[in-house]
Amino acid sequence: MSRLHLSAESVPALARHARLRFDRNRERWVLLVPERVMTPDEICVEILQACDGRATVGGLTAMLEQKYRAEPGVIAREVLALLQDLADRGYLIDREAA
Repeated sequence: MSRLHLSAESVPALARHARLRFDRNRERWVLLVPERVMTPDEICVEILQACDGRATVGGLTAMLEQKYRAEPGVIAREVLALLQDLADRGYLIDREAA
């Protein structure tokens, strides 16, 4: 299996076996993946919710940079690193590569 390399043009989406759900018992969002329950922070949840299979990484980071009034490139690097880590674990796919 080859490693997925995400870029600004990638269109990320959760893999079929990964689910982002609000857990009423924990009163927080969780990422359900095989044999694990991950508890992402609020920013990660916002990023994952935007990974809808339509938005590019570049579009997603531009939206976040505008929302948080961040210096160009700062959020882009952090978002790409987060998404690449999730892709490396098999939790994200790239709709453009499919």
